[in-house]
Amino acid sequence: MPPYENTGHPRRWAILGVLVISLLVVVLDNTILNVALRTLADPVHGLGATQGELEWSINSYTLVFAGLLFTFGILGDRAGRKRILLVGLVLFGLASLLSAYAQSPAQLVAARALMGVGGAAIMPVTLSIISNVFDPRERGRAIGVWASAVGLAVAIGPILGGALLEHYWWGSVFLINVPVVALGVVLVALLVPESRDPSPGRVDVVGVLLSVVGLVALTYGIIDGGEHGFARPLVWVAILGGLAVLAWFVAYERRTDHPSLDVRLFRVPRFAAPVAIVGLVFFAAMGVMFFSSFYLQLVRGLSPLQTGLLYLPFAAAQLVFAPSSAAMVRRYGGRAVATVGLTLTVVALGAFALVDATTPIWVVLVILFLQGTGMANIMPPATESIMSALPREKAGVGSAVSNTVRQVAGALGVAVLGSVLSAVYRADVEPALRDLPAGAREAAGESISGAYAAADRLGPAAPQLIAVADEAFLAAMHWAAGLAAAVAVLGILVVLRWMPGRPAAGAGAPEQVGEPELAGTA
Repeated sequence: MPPYENTGHPRRWAILGVLVISLLVVVLDNTILNVALRTLADPVHGLGATQGELEWSINSYTLVFAGLLFTFGILGDRAGRKRILLVGLVLFGLASLLSAYAQSPAQLVAARALMGVGGAAIMPVTLSIISNVFDPRERGRAIGVWASAVGLAVAIGPILGGALLEHYWWGSVFLINVPVVALGVVLVALLVPESRDPSPGRVDVVGVLLSVVGLVALTYGIIDGGEHGFARPLVWVAILGGLAVLAWFVAYERRTDHPSLDVRLFRVPRFAAPVAIVGLVFFAAMGVMFFSSFYLQLVRGLSPLQTGLLYLPFAAAQLVFAPSSAAMVRRYGGRAVATVGLTLTVVALGAFALVDATTPIWVVLVILFLQGTGMANIMPPATESIMSALPREKAGVGSAVSNTVRQVAGALGVAVLGSVLSAVYRADVEPALRDLPAGAREAAGESISGAYAAADRLGPAAPQLIAVADEAFLAAMHWAAGLAAAVAVLGILVVLRWMPGRPAAGAGAPEQVGEPELAGTA
């Protein structure tokens, strides 16, 4: 028995297991989609989606998810976290059915956006419930388990997706969510206690609308520019307009007495530094994951299942290192652990800039293991630092900020790095396409998936087109990987400059951000 009175819930570890199941379905869905991208781009076996539509199939989910996280965090604090979790699970399951049977890329993008609504209701309340049912002195360990579940889902997703695509149609990668959701609903109803903030804030409708409009406009401009070029005025209207709306959002949040995002929190290093780290890491990592699927399935010719199995080292690293990261933080301090984790992540992301068509597969496995190890030692200490900066009843605030930054950064990472990938690919492949028929030239010039689809109709000229497309894609991948590594290096600088070192005594108490100051925070 511990030498102190444990204020946690008697069933807290069983509750954590239920929350992990609820969390798995949200994270699993994003990563399971990565191995289905090539199939979705196929006009025969998929939906014939363009690269821009593929990016939107990812980003429609993450942007809606990110835009509504604050709202559902507040609704959970007000109406009850268990109730909102159940609503989110049911909505996520229904939207998964719609995604599975989408008949066009536009329908898939819309259904994925609806899934984002369900995911936004699920994710923040899981972390809020953890903060409420665990004693502050156990919370770091619990969040380590929560973070390792995220890492496990990131790795399981491609494996499960690959196995499903080997035997079933592409919609099965969404249909698999339904039984997991059903199990989650039953277990949440039976085991998870209801909890709420005794002094909840009002819903910040204006702030939510501004954040969603700003993020969607910015991401649309980046994706559309990457797909069709940045010379058109519409692209810059969207990008600059999105940035202007986001600036308006920040200004509004500073003035309102019920902000969805309390910008005062970013003055506190213990809160702001880990938020920045989470954003930078996910920007880099999600962008790399987007193009690595095309590299493995097209350039290397691996099946979806083989591609998924290559992520096993990433999963193993998460399972081994994430649960023990809390102990590492107690021993060495958050700054040291996060620095090591970020350094490993930089090495792994940068290594993709050296990978080519003949790189041994074992090298790719080592890269993914290093990335998993690095991220396993970044997320738990960062998340614990964010959550411990707030009192228990305001857990929804920290959860919403952490998850919103992760989702927004991931969406922007896919958009920005995907645009870099598209722009470099088009510039490199265009000179070799001049003698092709118009239809094949247009398809091959858009993306490597289009080039492979066009090659199927070219007969003897196909091998030459595939070789040119592979070479152009590898050059584009190297540029995108280099940019991702540079972004992760910024994370190291943030850690060294602002991340707190060894945790203060009584971790979990809101020493830097006191309850009186946050009394009006939503």
